[in-house]
Parts: sequence; structure tokens; C-alpha cells
Amino acid sequence: MSRRRGLGKGLGALIPQGDDAEEGAEGRDEQRASGLLTVAVDAITPNPRQPRSRMDEAALDELAASIEEHGLIQPLIVHDAGEDGYVLIAGERRWRAAKRAGLEAVPVVVKEASPQTMLEMALIENVQRADLNPLEEATAYRQLIDEFGLTQEQVAQRVGKSRPAVANVVRLLDLPPKIQQAVVEEAISGGHARALLGLPTPEAQMAVMRDIIKNGLSVRQTEERVRRLKQDEKPRARPTRRLPPELRNLETQFRQSLGTRVNIQQKGKGGRVVIHYYSDEELQAIYEAIVEE
Repeated sequence: MSRRRGLGKGLGALIPQGDDAEEGAEGRDEQRASGLLTVAVDAITPNPRQPRSRMDEAALDELAASIEEHGLIQPLIVHDAGEDGYVLIAGERRWRAAKRAGLEAVPVVVKEASPQTMLEMALIENVQRADLNPLEEATAYRQLIDEFGLTQEQVAQRVGKSRPAVANVVRLLDLPPKIQQAVVEEAISGGHARALLGLPTPEAQMAVMRDIIKNGLSVRQTEERVRRLKQDEKPRARPTRRLPPELRNLETQFRQSLGTRVNIQQKGKGGRVVIHYYSDEELQAIYEAIVEE
């Protein structure tokens, strides 16, 4: 026996379902006046300013199965685009799942919305549901700032966060593209990425990111690694012997490449290179960087 498809009992009392043509017309007028309508799924198009770029396919299938069984209980929020139908403001995940479930029509709440409002509402919904990865969230904040002239304080007020929290997320867009991609692919977390912002160069950031992935460093371990590297960059109070510029530059390159403290000690025409490590995992990472590469 096939499962019933429909809007679900939860909306039955809200959406008139009478057979009489006159009652149906009156019902539609009442729906439009209240902002609540039932519209064809195919009459709706996605929000062009949807901040979320990736959706979990398995989660969509689960939601589609639930909608097929129980109907779509929560209306979508759409903008009436006239002859072009309706544009989603919020609820794209539910709309996609409803299409997968085979629903022909869905309940919607119609809202008049400017492009800025469409982005804000989609962003707020996703932030509240924790559906965005940190880079998607950062991109949406930057869009509100650059395209619509909002300050970080104004963005924070709209999404219910503190200004420093918004500022820290937006700063992720200053990281090298490969690190941003690692966040999107969940190879590292947003906390890892924020810790990497403390390093002075993209090369140093990339070196520590590789260490995070290879050795499964926690955010706390990453913060400690960054702290030590920054400490090593500070000038020493009593240098035993000042290295010539070319060796100082080489020492810095070693540190950035290996992601740990490295000292070059010159003595006559020779000297030694001292590589520091603080755990077995760091030693393994150094070995792989020097021997296996």
C-alpha cells in the first residue's frame, strides 16, 4: 500500500479544502489576505541569495521520507515574484525534500522582501538551525557588509550574535583558499581555522593545517602550537650570536615548513640545525616532512 502524500493534518485547519468553487475562491482570497497559500512545488524557485552551498544528501532523503509519511507541517516562506511564480526566502531544505517526496503542492507564507531581506532571513534561519559551515556563514556576513552597507554591529544585531563573534567569522575569509576549502570539506573545524589566523603568514598557516590533518590535533592543541610559534618569532633578550640575514631567513622558512621551533646555530664555517618537538605526534610529523617528502 502506498503511503498518503499531502500537506499533513497540522495544516488542515489552516488551509481551506472545500469542494465548492465559490467557497474555494473565497478561501483563496482569505489565504492571500493572511499571507498563507498553497502553491505548486514547481512554481517555487530557490533563493538566489541562499547562503548555504552544500546540503547533506542523506539528511535530505530522511526528511523526504518524513514528509512523504506525515506531510509538510511547517510552511515555506516565499516572495511573490508575479508571473515568475514564487522565490524562496527560507525553507529551501524542506522545499527540496518535498519535491523528493513527490508533493505537488506545499503551504507557503508570502512575504514582501527586498534582496537584503531575502539574504537576512535565509541567513537567520540557517544560523538558528546551525546549518551553515563557518565559510558559508562568513560569506553571507561579508555580503551583508559589502553589498548592503551594514556594519558588523548591525549584522550582529540581525542574527542575534555579538559583534566580536561576527568579526571572528568574517576573518576566516582572509585565510588561504586551501584552508578555506578544508573547512568546507570538514577536514578541519572552524575553531581550527580561527586558531590559524594567529599565524603571520599563509605559509605558516598551511604548515600547521597539514599537521592538524595528519595528526588529528584538537583545537586546543592547535592554539598551543600557534602560541609557541608566535613566541619563537619574538626577538630573544640575549642572543648568543646574531645570525646573518640569509640564515635568519632560512631559520624562518624551516619553522614555517615544519610547523615547530627551529634554531640555526652557526660556529665557524659550520654549525647545527636544532629542531624542537613537544610530542610524539610532532616528531612523527617532522619525520614525514623531512624523510617521506
